[in-house]
Amino acid sequence: MSQKAVFFHAGCPVCVSAEQQFAKSLDPAQFNVEIVHLGEQKARLAEAEAAGVKSVPALVIGGQPFHINFGAALADLK
Repeated sequence: MSQKAVFFHAGCPVCVSAEQQFAKSLDPAQFNVEIVHLGEQKARLAEAEAAGVKSVPALVIGGQPFHINFGAALADLK
């Protein structure tokens, strides 16, 4: 059974690079990865905040946010 992982990003170059390097490299047999572009899906900002995301790009696995690099603060996307 695969574990859910959510990769939140804003579409900036840092985010796109992180998506290619991290999110897409996870083993699909172990992780069901959902990519969420917060610039296009603003309704999901509250979900990202509730998961503990402070900046993007961030990968949330098992309820734990992992901030990969600083592309943009979540507050800047509101």
